[in-house]
Amino acid sequence: MTKHRKEKFDSIIQDITNNKEFNKLHNELHHGINRYDHSMRVAKWTYNICDILNMKNTNDTTRAALLHDFFTNKELKNENSIQRLGSHPNQALKNSLKYYDLNNIQQDIIASHMFPCTLTIPKYKESWLVSLVDKTVSTYEVLRYKTSLYMGIYLLFIFEIIRLPR
Repeated sequence: MTKHRKEKFDSIIQDITNNKEFNKLHNELHHGINRYDHSMRVAKWTYNICDILNMKNTNDTTRAALLHDFFTNKELKNENSIQRLGSHPNQALKNSLKYYDLNNIQQDIIASHMFPCTLTIPKYKESWLVSLVDKTVSTYEVLRYKTSLYMGIYLLFIFEIIRLPR
């Protein structure tokens, strides 16, 4: 990201990244990293794509991309991981609406980003974009961080088994 593009990106999201509640996402594990970093990666990719395509809703789309996973595990503590797939977009939307005035496109982006895992079909091209970016970023993160973490644990276990007879 060029310096000018980074400055513009930072100005679009600054109030969100300064939000005390949003910053709690630093402590939430998500795809082998924290949810804050995941959301930031989705927002940066979204911003860059919108900017390259000269989309008119770049700011709104970028902000919604950052807010798409604005929830804590504590808020969904009574749900298993399958249930969270379906319910977390609504919780993220609820949390986002507490702090920000969101237009219809932004609300749709957050509510529909888990399609087709949820039956909420994206209504706008911006919603489709964030949904695809989120899936791409999630796949990258799982392969880069979570899979390597599990592989490391597995290898430690295997090497420990090999060394057991002493």
